[in-house]
Amino acid sequence: MKTEKTCPECNKPIFGRADKKFCSDMCRNSFNNKQNGSVNNMVRRVNGILKKNRRILEELNPKGKIKVQRSKLIANGFDFDYHTNTYKTKEGSVYFFCYEHGYLPLENDFCLLVKRDV
Repeated sequence: MKTEKTCPECNKPIFGRADKKFCSDMCRNSFNNKQNGSVNNMVRRVNGILKKNRRILEELNPKGKIKVQRSKLIANGFDFDYHTNTYKTKEGSVYFFCYEHGYLPLENDFCLLVKRDV
């Protein structure tokens, strides 16, 4: 006797191909959204912060290199905890980048904003 397969989302019987796992596209989407929801929300949140940081750096640095006060970045909503990569110079200075836009912390609460050629 053949065991009837049921949809893991709604428990209704599945008809059709032997390898079919869900009764409908709606159930498949709903199931996958539940499975990936919390992970996707975190990724979405972090990507949002990175994009915002990049936009702030781009807006404050239209010519490719400028010195600004750290407080100006903060006032625009910049989050110093998030960046995509770092670059360490031979002299030991560390640049923090949000994609192609970056900054170098300087003395007296200033930052040097730079744009990397891609």
